[in-house]
Amino acid sequence: MMEKNSTGWQKQPDKLNIQGNIEKAIERITGEEVNLTASGRTDRGVHALRTSC
Repeated sequence: MMEKNSTGWQKQPDKLNIQGNIEKAIERITGEEVNLTASGRTDRGVHALRTSC
């Protein structure tokens, strides 16, 4: 479940974020440190607008 106070996907120092939480969970389960990479990102409050070509 996503936290309401999350700063989004990307890892940021001293901020609640999805990437950091997932990485910590994987490390607890596997014992291995991982660095996840996302293929895209949308900041809170930013929306894509579909236009015709």
